[in-house]
Amino acid sequence: MRCEALARFGQKLVRRRPLEWKEGSGGGLARCLSTLDLVALGVGSTLGAGVYVLAGEVARDQAGPAIVLCFLVAAVTSVLSGLCYAEFGARVPCSGSAYLYSYVTMGQLCAFVTGWNLILSYVIGSASVARAWSTTIDSLTGQHMSRALQESVPLRLPLLAGSLDFFALGLVLLLTGLVVLGARQSALVTKVFTSVNLLVLSFIVLSGFLTGRLHHWQLTGQDYALAESEANGTVSLGPLGAGGFVPFGFQGVLRGAATCFYAFVGFDRISTAGEEARDPQRAIPLGTVASLSICFLAYCGVSAALTLMVPYYQLSPHSPLPDAFLHVGWPWARYVVAAGTLCALSSSLLGGMFPVPRVILAMAEDGLLFRALARIHPRTHTPIVATVVSGIFTALMAFLFELNNLVDLMLIGTLLAYSLVAFSVLVLRYQPDQHPGEKEKPGEEMTEVQRGPDPEPEAGAAGALRGLWSPGSAEPTPRSGRAVYGCALALAVLLTALSLALAQWPGRLASGDPLAAAVTGLLLLLVVGLTAVLWRQPQNPAALRFKVPALPALPLASIFVNLYLMLQMPAHTWAQFGVWMAMGAAIYFGYGIRHSAEAARAQTRL
Repeated sequence: MRCEALARFGQKLVRRRPLEWKEGSGGGLARCLSTLDLVALGVGSTLGAGVYVLAGEVARDQAGPAIVLCFLVAAVTSVLSGLCYAEFGARVPCSGSAYLYSYVTMGQLCAFVTGWNLILSYVIGSASVARAWSTTIDSLTGQHMSRALQESVPLRLPLLAGSLDFFALGLVLLLTGLVVLGARQSALVTKVFTSVNLLVLSFIVLSGFLTGRLHHWQLTGQDYALAESEANGTVSLGPLGAGGFVPFGFQGVLRGAATCFYAFVGFDRISTAGEEARDPQRAIPLGTVASLSICFLAYCGVSAALTLMVPYYQLSPHSPLPDAFLHVGWPWARYVVAAGTLCALSSSLLGGMFPVPRVILAMAEDGLLFRALARIHPRTHTPIVATVVSGIFTALMAFLFELNNLVDLMLIGTLLAYSLVAFSVLVLRYQPDQHPGEKEKPGEEMTEVQRGPDPEPEAGAAGALRGLWSPGSAEPTPRSGRAVYGCALALAVLLTALSLALAQWPGRLASGDPLAAAVTGLLLLLVVGLTAVLWRQPQNPAALRFKVPALPALPLASIFVNLYLMLQMPAHTWAQFGVWMAMGAAIYFGYGIRHSAEAARAQTRL
């Protein structure tokens, strides 16, 4: 009896949501967003204030003029995840993003973990941007606001900020009201801020190419010595490296690319608007690819212009662009940069606040969060309760907390979502299709539908291996689908072990340690072998507006990159992640597992 009860409990955790979407469906949300609106949402969320600071930091200390290559490498690795989001957006354009994608492939528990971490990631990201907005205004006014608050209401508790940030609190509540008004109004304001930001960045790029010198990409030790003598100890210079275009070598490019990768975080928010796009199966893939392309061009253009205007070792790590314009004799351009920074922060804040209520709405509609959060306003067609609750939560985070220490926690949630979306694409492409006219049985999961008979399996282990290598069918069958699930799960475990080995043993691998090399080589061999088995399985021939190319290699590469970056996070970040997950477990096991829509379907079947 205990074994049966444990088996039933395990089945509850892996219940999968049927993969279903009909043209014209969209719940109570209004389909009012065009492809341009989604591009503006993606660009505004991704191309935040980091473009005004990050290029200077990475160029000065890690890559020099080769920062252009860093952004190229980072863009390529981001596109791996972006293409997976584009395919899923074309397959099922509904609210929920990675939460929905993991629900239809991995099951209920994994879906809750994904959605719970997406909420945290978006809230921390939005609160951080609100704090940055407040800090920018404070610096423009001579820091009078922060001094007054620190003197009147100081805070002396761990994780809390030095003072209460009333400006960030008010800003978040104001934008919460805008998001409540409707998706069309939010998209309009986002388009305005994003357009101004792109105009300012275009001005920076053109100015850099007009005033810059190609010699700054070919600097030598003599140039560095001259800069030191001119500085006369009053200005701190960055390292010279070996000089030239790639002063810190290939390792510097890779280190810089790892930092620049996070500059492309944000494009995934397009997929949360699936139920509000007019033509979602076309708009989501196009918007995702277009926004990543625009962001890549902007980052590369600004970094190239910056390193042409100023020698990379003279860049300011905190305000590189204003100081660069001072260097070339254009001090008035600092005000243009300040306007662009505020517009970038505004579009990034709106882009961060928009998806949170959509994820909460999807989870509440599925019963994993409290169903009161699923209420949609009949006039504005927005998730009113979810928007207000998430807005208040974000405002309190910005009001109270010092969020610099929580940014890594936000990145864990984002990278986890990227990995699960890539896994979902990998699995679903090899699953049999559901016949459109066939009715599902109540409680039946996506992979348990009618798909035609399995070929007769061969007896013995040798026959089973031959069946994996030669499935004997041109289209997926339940048997090949189960084989893909097993191989994909094994590959996820192996890629995690490989990422852990590379993260923990870089020195031992570089020195040729035989044990580290043997373990890493064995893991690589197993990964290649299972990838070959996946490649031999038949793919679903169903027509989609967009499909990820180069399966299974591209999703697996995306999973590996995301896992490797996750394992670079410090131990205290994983401890914070554990605390957040414990809070989520209390909600899921106390409420969600008993009130989910899939639990109701299972009761109906009984």
